[in-house]
Amino acid sequence: MPTQLEIAQTGEISPAVRAVASREEIPPGQLRDDVANGLTVIPANPGHANLVPIGIGRGLRIKVNANIGTSAAYPDPERELDKLHVAVDAGADTVMDLSTGESAAVDRARRLILAHSPAPVGTVPIYQAGLEALERRGAIVEMTVDDIFAVIERHAEDGVDFVTVHCGVTQAALDALRATGRVADVVSRGGAFLVAWMLHHGRENPLYEQYDRLLEIARRHDVTLSLGDGFRPGSIADATDAAQLTELTTLGGLVLRARRAGVQVMVEGPGHVPLDQVEANIRVAKAVCCGAPFYVLGPLVTDVAPGYDHISGAIGGAVAGWAGADFLCYVTPAEHLGLPEAEHVREGIVAARIAAHAADIARARPAALARDREMSVARKALDWETQFRLAVDPARARTLRGALNPADEEACSMCGPLCAMRIVADALRAKPGS
Repeated sequence: MPTQLEIAQTGEISPAVRAVASREEIPPGQLRDDVANGLTVIPANPGHANLVPIGIGRGLRIKVNANIGTSAAYPDPERELDKLHVAVDAGADTVMDLSTGESAAVDRARRLILAHSPAPVGTVPIYQAGLEALERRGAIVEMTVDDIFAVIERHAEDGVDFVTVHCGVTQAALDALRATGRVADVVSRGGAFLVAWMLHHGRENPLYEQYDRLLEIARRHDVTLSLGDGFRPGSIADATDAAQLTELTTLGGLVLRARRAGVQVMVEGPGHVPLDQVEANIRVAKAVCCGAPFYVLGPLVTDVAPGYDHISGAIGGAVAGWAGADFLCYVTPAEHLGLPEAEHVREGIVAARIAAHAADIARARPAALARDREMSVARKALDWETQFRLAVDPARARTLRGALNPADEEACSMCGPLCAMRIVADALRAKPGS
């Protein structure tokens, strides 16, 4: 069965392309061409039965991902299913199952999430490969090359739509890390698994060394590759350093190899980045990676906001989106502190959606501009129902309106009869001299 990329390259418009183009209000032929050229991806594994496809890339609304998943401390898959429903309800475009813990429970969580998620689902297979090596052989570094690819195959067979694979964690990038040093070394969990494995065995990263094997699995199941940033900076002090840029250069070459193999591919980016470096990071990544859709975690623009990292990430995400990022991974208030609860998931998604929408406005996306204009018109008219409908979080807006305005007056309790909108509207309607 051909992939979305291969179908588009024949000139055909697939049902997924047609559906995404309709929702994005763009010509299907334009979207087909962008998919064919690798500038847009539609993560859509045919094995994900209840999927509603979305597009990520050039000319489309910036998308938001929510991370969920079990841990050893909280192994209940049903708990993560609740988070899935919260994420979809809050407007997440995709979800990633980052489950860890006992391997059989990880399988159950992934399959449960896939069975209930209309949104594309992503995973990081190296997590489970490491966990299974720990269970069977006593150490993560004892995972074999075949173990790694067997887990990737299992995730693909289950219907996962995209996988994060840290193919750019190479000996060259590791040498750059050693040569320059870092405050936070490696903060990517998948990157850390592979660095430890490479150092233990004195070998190159098998995901890089046997990249063609990965491409064969991805093509067979039409799994979109999300080329992970194993050397992303986890400290503001480490941003845009030699290790990060060495990895990024490697990923640029791997993007071209994936496209030639008929495999959809996007690229992941930092991380912790000071505000003045965010734009440069995005523009360099887009250039080096041949315009592939770019997926950023945050980025977080300060290291000192535990409990409020969703705000730090939204600031960075808005700038990143304006500069050309296509896909924002949410950050929750629990980042750096613990596994998020359902309410943290909602807060993280709303913050990331605000960032994405702000960036869409800055990029002059017509639908975003029209929505804000409609909101302004509704505010002038004191049309509360329309304001609620257009709000990023309608339920919260409605709740606050009700709680803060017990008299249910037309204006809000901030201004009451001193409402600027109403005063000027009345004055404009009045006859001169009356």
